[in-house]
Amino acid sequence: MDRRIFLVVVLTAIVIVVTPLLFPSVKNPPVGDSVVVGAVHATAQGGNQADEVLGKAVATTKENSQKTAPLIDGEGNQRGVGDTLTIKSAHMSVLYSSRYGAPLQVALADYASRTPGSPAGPVRLESVVDQPLVKYDLVLEDTVVEVSRGNLSGKLVSRVDASGVKFEGIAQGHAISIEYGNPKRNDNRYLIHVVLEVQNAPEGGQLVVDLPTTLESAESDTTDDIRHLAFGYKAVAGSVESLPFAKLDSGETKRAIGPLEWVAVRNKYFLVAILAPDSSITSARFTGVGRVAKLAPDAVGAIMLPLHNGRVSFDLYTGPQEFDQLRALGHDMDHVNPYAGWLHGVVQPFATIVTRVLLWMKRTSGLSYGWVIIIFGVSVRLLLWPLNQSAMRTSIRMQRLQPELTEVQRRYKNDPERQREALVKLYQAHGMTPFSPMMGCLPMLLPMPILFALYFVFLNTIEFRGVSFLWMHDISAADPYYITPLIMGLSMFALSWIGMRGTPPTAQTRMMSYMMPVVLTFMFFRFAAGLNLYYAVQNLAALPQQWLLARERAGLGKSGRIGGPPMDGIRKGGQERDTL
Repeated sequence: MDRRIFLVVVLTAIVIVVTPLLFPSVKNPPVGDSVVVGAVHATAQGGNQADEVLGKAVATTKENSQKTAPLIDGEGNQRGVGDTLTIKSAHMSVLYSSRYGAPLQVALADYASRTPGSPAGPVRLESVVDQPLVKYDLVLEDTVVEVSRGNLSGKLVSRVDASGVKFEGIAQGHAISIEYGNPKRNDNRYLIHVVLEVQNAPEGGQLVVDLPTTLESAESDTTDDIRHLAFGYKAVAGSVESLPFAKLDSGETKRAIGPLEWVAVRNKYFLVAILAPDSSITSARFTGVGRVAKLAPDAVGAIMLPLHNGRVSFDLYTGPQEFDQLRALGHDMDHVNPYAGWLHGVVQPFATIVTRVLLWMKRTSGLSYGWVIIIFGVSVRLLLWPLNQSAMRTSIRMQRLQPELTEVQRRYKNDPERQREALVKLYQAHGMTPFSPMMGCLPMLLPMPILFALYFVFLNTIEFRGVSFLWMHDISAADPYYITPLIMGLSMFALSWIGMRGTPPTAQTRMMSYMMPVVLTFMFFRFAAGLNLYYAVQNLAALPQQWLLARERAGLGKSGRIGGPPMDGIRKGGQERDTL
């Protein structure tokens, strides 16, 4: 193992060990703490009124966000939310309340809750006790209409190919209707189209929508799920921004100025998002709530949309962060959970490619994700085989050439110009260039971006959630028996041991060969089983190539030749030595 192999191993360790330290959170949005007045598409007075409503929503919702609890009691009855209606589809059931004219809870039939101690059932997207997922307030000139504090009467309405719910009533003297149904522009299974109308509404009116203050965890690791709670949004002229709850101090307020295409609240695997088809979200405001055991389980967010002729419409996404579903929505919704913080621009493209390849392999083959990961790992190793072969042979040549290089550097240590010329000629005599050492390392570094991407893919991709393979009950969680990290460590040791054959052993190479597999094995113990599986497969697939190169190195020791001029001839002198 020469210095370049040592460098590769160290960089690999950095990828595995330091990645969680480098990227503890996602990028903070460039928003200030002050309120910007007049940045909305409304009258100055209406803009001020709307901002006052946003502030009131923050204060009111903050009081209700200290403790979360299910909306269903022990007997399965709804508590304190007025008359309720349930709209069911093949993939989700939405429970509406006539008190708020809004959904209270969304049950996702395709995803089972994994909360310890809770009864088995589907994942439920819900906020705090007796509160809906979203709430509405209207700003009509100098009047603030608290729609979701009224009591609208609800009734079912039928459509040609689907069912929806429509609430109608009077709120503070204003006739209001709120209708929920499937959007005409998209058949996304988790999308709800919302239309709110106010009769005889003055111009310049605005709708304020309060976002969920939290999303109840449905994961076995509730603490980790809380750490993933965040707001996200996408400006028309910008990229996706994310604001973790933990980045908001208690009472601290940050503002995003529109036009915005969408605003979302998410945890690790699920989200509630408001999408404006015409990018009509004029602003958003986010405020922190107090900590609970150093965690931030709650935060308050609200957005503003303008009324046009007393009418406003938007789409409400309530579902999983499935790659295909979010990608179908457009507007970079598939980046709602941006990876890698300040290296997002580098890591995200690789993460997207890896995700799309894995999903395509799953759809095409019909195999489980465990076998998909194995095939993917072997395929990556085979694709890199020629490059790795060239890199390893370059490494062998450099080992054989090192005494000559040392001699040239010693002979011309006081004449840099002649030393440079002599080194160039020496490299040329062996079919190499001064850049060969660096280019030899490049193929070994190519898998690094994939390792970065895979770390985040297995950490956040819902497609792997709860997927079992062999003895592993969940490839997105740690291996319960630590078998895959042990195989990874043993295979890494085997690679190092074979790589040392035919090379002069040193204290440094011995330490790296024995210590690095041990250190990385312990570091991998708590990593996702799928990531351990991929890395173990990579190592096992590399063993034949390493063994073949070791034999080639052993043969070189006898013949003095590997794809270049005889080394003995160069050492004996001749024209090559004379030119030095």
